Amino acid sequence: MPRTTPPRPADVEALFPELGALRRSATRLHPRPGTPTVHDSSVGGPMLWPTGEPWPVCTIPHKRSSGYRYGDVLREREILDRAGRRDPRSGPNAEELAELAGFERGRHAPDLTDSDPIPLLAVAQLHRRDVPGLPFPEEGDLLQVFWCGYERHGESRHEPHVHLRRRHAADVTEPLSEQPVPGVVGREELVPSACVLHPEVVTEYPWFEELDPGLQERIERWAAPDGEEEDEVYVSDLSTAPGWKAGGHIAWNLTGPARLSCAACDADLFPLLTAAATEWDPSRTSWIPYEDRPGSAARRANTPTRVSPGRGRLIIAVCPRDPHHPLRLVTQ
Repeated sequence: MPRTTPPRPADVEALFPELGALRRSATRLHPRPGTPTVHDSSVGGPMLWPTGEPWPVCTIPHKRSSGYRYGDVLREREILDRAGRRDPRSGPNAEELAELAGFERGRHAPDLTDSDPIPLLAVAQLHRRDVPGLPFPEEGDLLQVFWCGYERHGESRHEPHVHLRRRHAADVTEPLSEQPVPGVVGREELVPSACVLHPEVVTEYPWFEELDPGLQERIERWAAPDGEEEDEVYVSDLSTAPGWKAGGHIAWNLTGPARLSCAACDADLFPLLTAAATEWDPSRTSWIPYEDRPGSAARRANTPTRVSPGRGRLIIAVCPRDPHHPLRLVTQ
């Protein structure tokens, strides 16, 4: 089933024509639980990965012997989903509760050293046919995204580690059938549930604080004409789409805007992919697709991937000049 975002509550370019020069296209991915194949675009699905090609691993030193068993994470979701389908009000039965009680964090991989290679998690696979705005077509028509099951990287030692792979899908003639997974992950919220995608192109505009001060004032006067408390209609309903998406603008709701420069060439980076805990803010309904309304259906659709990277939203920013330049991560 396709997903259709309702029209925006106002024609922002008609109100503020200068925003036309700042518009960008973004592809809302609309992940929903399903059973994607290696040939599909997906979140948390199997990768179109060649047999014989080494699977990406994390070798960055960090503690990796403790956490949650990967298999337990999937089994817990299976149990809870089954209980929800059976009777959302009663929850798991006694037998299921007993099994769930055994899924605890612990030192489940005591033999792993801090530098042993561990398989990266398959996060997303995007075909250009589904996401036409993917950059660097010469590098291939398929983007594959991986991350480590532990957020213990970077200068802060509290950041994820992301790996990108680009390839031509037609080159993979013998896909890998049994794909590696880590035995243990640091957080359950880093394991994406398998989701099929329903891509939809929408138009976005810059975050409010990135706009020229004069334009900010005009938008504020329009949003709150009687001098009342500032209305958030531009930020929440007119600028950036929530949820998983490719391209578009960054929503700087936690830190405020910051320049993202390439460490290799100083070019301004752009958001390649946004991974988000929720598909929309429950308090703002305008981004909920028509097909996911009303009520309980919307609540279930709002957390399809079960992931919550960083602070809840992770933006992978890349250099527009060279796909081999270092990426940067932004958590919001």
